[in-house]
Amino acid sequence: MGVGKVCVWLVIIVIAGVGLTEAQPEAHFKCATENATCRALIDYTNPNGTTLRRVQTLFSVKHLPDILGANNLPSNTNGSHKVGPNEVVKVPFPCKCSDGTGLSNQVPVYKIRPGDTLFDIATTVFAGLLKYQQIQTANIKKIPDANNITAGDKIWIPLPCSCDQVGGSSVVHYAHVVESGNTMGGIAQQYGTTEQILLTINGITDPKSLQAGQILDVPLQACSSNVRNDSLDSPLLVANGTYVYTANECVKCKCDSSNKFILQCEPSQLKPINWRVCPSMECSTNVSIGNTTSVNSCNSTTCAYAGYTSLNISTILATQDTCAVPPGASGGSNAGSGASKSTLPGLVWSNLFILIHFVLFFVYLL
Repeated sequence: MGVGKVCVWLVIIVIAGVGLTEAQPEAHFKCATENATCRALIDYTNPNGTTLRRVQTLFSVKHLPDILGANNLPSNTNGSHKVGPNEVVKVPFPCKCSDGTGLSNQVPVYKIRPGDTLFDIATTVFAGLLKYQQIQTANIKKIPDANNITAGDKIWIPLPCSCDQVGGSSVVHYAHVVESGNTMGGIAQQYGTTEQILLTINGITDPKSLQAGQILDVPLQACSSNVRNDSLDSPLLVANGTYVYTANECVKCKCDSSNKFILQCEPSQLKPINWRVCPSMECSTNVSIGNTTSVNSCNSTTCAYAGYTSLNISTILATQDTCAVPPGASGGSNAGSGASKSTLPGLVWSNLFILIHFVLFFVYLL
């Protein structure tokens, strides 16, 4: 084989490899309510391992406790906490809906480093959570040419999200990265929803078409709360198995299915943000947020968190029916074909392996 033909084959293989790594479709989550805002979650993994502080910086998360709550980690966990190679971290971020879809609300912001390409930023730095074309589209004024980016420029990374209700209930939308061997039914069962709901909100007709590396919109059931519509943190959506700090971090609220999906709030004991001290959180004398005042066989009256303004924290005496079965979707079955094992990293390495062999062959001919 001539040197020219070898070169042609090398070019073809490189192009094919790039094409395969881009096989996953762009993730577009439906979001019908124009300008709606909410809190969303997304998966992140690092093949080499990292720390919570680096994850916080990469995703422009203002406060580390937000990441701790999203992963249900102890509240005294610090930023140096190590995240193992390929360990999943759920990252919280603000979502905003526009033109029928949801994107992260002007975060994360990434500062381009020397040697970066948009492809590397999308597939390596942000672990394939979006395509490089999406980054260019979101920053078209700064990046008219995807092959020409400037080190030092700060760009917006548009992550997929949604604020839509599902089945008439408010949920926390979770951008879940499908792992090899996952099934649609298994994911539904794991996260307390149904296979049909997952198929519908993701626009998927065949559950067997699920692929490893695919970004799936998974609705997580949120606890009911007494937060008022005019509160600065409304709607306060806290997913099952997570907690959040709110009211300038004066209040800690957690969601737990064992509490009938009723939001449980209490004073956080953290130093407040924007306030010198936390305002009063009492419903009445000596009865503060989180205290139960009366209980009978099926009813419990508790001093509940009702929201906050720039000046104060609101409370309400709330009576809950502890015998009622909470609304929520049932889990799906585990039936169905597992996700294809053609993961993004796997495709990259398999094609790189082929490329290396052809390069060695080319060198041998020379």
